[in-house]
Amino acid sequence: MSLTGKNIIGFASSSEGQVTLKAINPSTGENLSTDFFKATINELNSAVEKADKAFQIYRKKSGQEKAAFLEKIAEEIETLGDTLTERYMAESGLPQGRAVGERGRTIGQLKLFAQLLKDGSWVNARIDTALPDRQPLPRNDIRSMERPLGAVGVFGASNFPLAFSVAGGDTASALAAGCCVVFKAHPAHLGTSELVGLAIQKAAIETNMPDGVFSLLFDDSFEIGQELVKHPSIKAIGFTGSYRGGKAIFDTAVARPEPIPVYAEMGSVNPVFVLPKIIQEKSQSIAQNYVASVTLGVGQFCTNPGMLLLEKNADFISALETQIQEANGGVMLTTGIKDAYRKGVEKSENLSKVIGKGKTPSGFTAVEPVLFHADIDTLIANPHLSEEIFGPTSIVVEGNSKDELLAVAKSLAGHLTATVFGNEEDLNEYQDLLEILQQKVGRLIINGFPTGVEVCHAMVHGGPFPSTTDSRSTSVGTGSITRFTRPVCFQDFPDSLLPDELKSGNPLNIWRLVNGQNEQ
Repeated sequence: MSLTGKNIIGFASSSEGQVTLKAINPSTGENLSTDFFKATINELNSAVEKADKAFQIYRKKSGQEKAAFLEKIAEEIETLGDTLTERYMAESGLPQGRAVGERGRTIGQLKLFAQLLKDGSWVNARIDTALPDRQPLPRNDIRSMERPLGAVGVFGASNFPLAFSVAGGDTASALAAGCCVVFKAHPAHLGTSELVGLAIQKAAIETNMPDGVFSLLFDDSFEIGQELVKHPSIKAIGFTGSYRGGKAIFDTAVARPEPIPVYAEMGSVNPVFVLPKIIQEKSQSIAQNYVASVTLGVGQFCTNPGMLLLEKNADFISALETQIQEANGGVMLTTGIKDAYRKGVEKSENLSKVIGKGKTPSGFTAVEPVLFHADIDTLIANPHLSEEIFGPTSIVVEGNSKDELLAVAKSLAGHLTATVFGNEEDLNEYQDLLEILQQKVGRLIINGFPTGVEVCHAMVHGGPFPSTTDSRSTSVGTGSITRFTRPVCFQDFPDSLLPDELKSGNPLNIWRLVNGQNEQ
């Protein structure tokens, strides 16, 4: 499959605009082949209009039909083979192992949603049958289930060219829910995005999906993204990226005449608490694994552990110094990310101490890892130290007592994750810390680092503001499907007019809550 540089508008391609973009190899700084046409407002409108029209057909597709579509997308992505992984590596500076692993994750989550659709129970069907003889008043027949919202807009992430991009979690969950998707590609991954977009287009045609079920637009500015959010036919937004970008999208969405939900995952510091007794037992291994987590993927994960808190321990600080000096930096995804990282590091150097710095390899956007150190008073006096610096850096904060650590925990804003390291005695003593952190994060981890998010049914990848704009949902795992649905109630419908999920004979054989009892 060859690149064209054209926007994908349903089953068509389009290059109306006069301005073109090029992807850049972050390892060399060189422009990559193929000019990509910036989408015009007319192309955006065409994509949304097609999506809105297609929704009236796609929303009625059965779970089996949508599952076949998702499985075909997975098959087409796999068929791309080396063409996809080579372009991925050229546009991201990430190694082959990461490319192959992320492709596998993308395919895996598509198949996971397909399985969810085949089972069908995810619709949360609830049935309260009529009670005509109930006193003092009879009860009507009342049934409800989840139904798709409509056409949705999705924005590609910078740090995951596949798993949080064109066929990533937001797209997979929206399509699984029955929504049509208009996707804005991230400008750092233009070729990777087009290859996957063409795979989705081909899968849609071959599985008899409606024209407009998916579109892909290229742009490197804010105009197309803002107009996508404003378009009256768009009913929800999925976003993974910076706080600034996510908050701007959210503000635009709530200012519309018809406000719409925005599911923006905007990053996090992901604090790690190391308790006193376990640090005496495993100081070296915790220090080693912490630095490995901070520097994994050049620190370009939204779950990167950006802060570690502990009661004072000079030996642990010494162990960290040794580990960070041996750590390697790497090539960052874009020059913009590199520049932001260096500015953040420079600001932290003026506000705190440096434990140590790692090694910088060659490369156009290469950076070195850095660990900082501060006491709790310094942390409180300098809010910048509590903010995310996207990249291979973290700050170690030492307190004098348990009470100081609890006070910091209480002061935390919302985060995606928090980790607590402790032995059995520590964890029993610090149960109040665990209670506090449950109110601050979406995922709480014991004795493990947060980098690495399993795609499964129980995963929660979200958290209170400002880590996300809606803490009631997840952007990873099958629970994310309900971001793009709403409950609809059917009262006193004849059985023939009900969706199959709610019919009295349960023709789909799904689990349903019938008169308060789970039945299949």
